[in-house]
Amino acid sequence: MSNFSSLPPSVEQRLSAWVNLQERFARTPVPRVRPTLTLSREYGCEAFPLAQRLQERFQDATDEPWNIYDKALVEQVAREERIPLDLLKNLGDLSRRLESLGLDATGHVTHDEAFTKVAAVLKQVAGVGNAIIVGRGGAVLCKGMRNCFHFRLVAPFEARVASLARRRELSVEEATRRVRDESRAREDFIKACLKANVADPCHYDAVFNTARHELDAVATAIAAYVGAVWEDPSTFRR
Repeated sequence: MSNFSSLPPSVEQRLSAWVNLQERFARTPVPRVRPTLTLSREYGCEAFPLAQRLQERFQDATDEPWNIYDKALVEQVAREERIPLDLLKNLGDLSRRLESLGLDATGHVTHDEAFTKVAAVLKQVAGVGNAIIVGRGGAVLCKGMRNCFHFRLVAPFEARVASLARRRELSVEEATRRVRDESRAREDFIKACLKANVADPCHYDAVFNTARHELDAVATAIAAYVGAVWEDPSTFRR
């Protein structure tokens, strides 16, 4: 990841910050493992706003920069690896089913090959630490990495529909269709690529119902938990 000139400024800054973070940690006389968080959510739950709240809390608690990695990271990997962006945006759709029949719908890279490249970068990000990974099967990909903590957001179907309709200014009918279709597509995608059920609570350190808890309260609870169980007490200011 060396050339970000074609990216929007906000994305460029976040990805460049990761490279700078790697270089800064590499110069540390005594390397220190730092924590990473993964956020999974049912479609319609607000994970990115939670990630922003967590970023603020952990930067204050550790006095170090933290970065958020979401769809922007996937698109950057696509550029670097010359993967058609439409392929990544439509993972799990008709073109993937065509591949299962031996038909190449893209003429370039298969879905599994694309996801393998993305997964490798996500695990590299997680290993560096001070990262908040939103979606992309992070909890399953980073399973077994001692520095990673995994959290999932859930809510009743009706609450997710209402949230999506409000945020995207959609009709209830359109929001209902999107929540239903996207939920199924995401679960199928993780099952196909990672052979896992993303809804299984055993993948997570904690699961939060966002219909019952405000995001600020969820962020506070996550920060408190990670700060309490992290093996290196010098990481967090008490």
